[in-house]
Amino acid sequence: MRSRIINGTGLVVTGLVATLAALVFPLWSYEDRSGTGLDRLNAEAVATDFGPLSALDRDFVTKVRLAGLWELPAGQQAEERGTAKAVRTAGRHLVEGHTFLDARVREVAARLSLELPNQPDPPQRRRLTELSAARGGTYDEKFANILRRAHGTVFPVVAEVRATTRNSLVRTLADDANTTVLDHITVLEKTGLVDFDGLARDAAPGQAPATRSPAPPGPAASPAPASPVTPSPTYPLPPAASRAKPE
Repeated sequence: MRSRIINGTGLVVTGLVATLAALVFPLWSYEDRSGTGLDRLNAEAVATDFGPLSALDRDFVTKVRLAGLWELPAGQQAEERGTAKAVRTAGRHLVEGHTFLDARVREVAARLSLELPNQPDPPQRRRLTELSAARGGTYDEKFANILRRAHGTVFPVVAEVRATTRNSLVRTLADDANTTVLDHITVLEKTGLVDFDGLARDAAPGQAPATRSPAPPGPAASPAPASPVTPSPTYPLPPAASRAKPE
């Protein structure tokens, strides 16, 4: 009987200790948040009149501009070179979508005092070169798959920014980008030329993660002037980004 009482007392004590630990742990975990994702997010954010601007926000603004710098010329090229009507239609959607989106991103960047690139990055220039070298049905296939792959890569980034940003300007830009990217994905798939098996292989686990372009440092009182655009002879780039006017 005595041993049963001792065992029962031990179980009660163990239960009380476990309960106390369960109550204390949440208090500790919420008080000591150094090194968490939220802590890093706050450390990388800069204050603006439109809410905190995180490094992801700045990277996203840069990516929207970069997308227009090569996808708009690619769309213009497809309108002229596409042998299939669906390819020419997709090209027109790219031109219209990125003309609108590029104007929006330059407006947002100006209000946030962010500098923007005025030339496609090296991988984007290589894609344009590959497209320019193709002709006929080969061109149609390359256009559909290169552009569909690019839009599929950026789609999750737009969703992440839209879900996490605390900046109202970036949020509305993400809305516009989401609508534009989804439209482009849809018309590219309607060409009937997209290699979905290839897209699935590219997205399979074990693939190297996509790298992010360096995020601008954040708003500055007097950003340096943007470098001039060097347009291609046939397919001009969007207008150069202008710096924000001091208020």
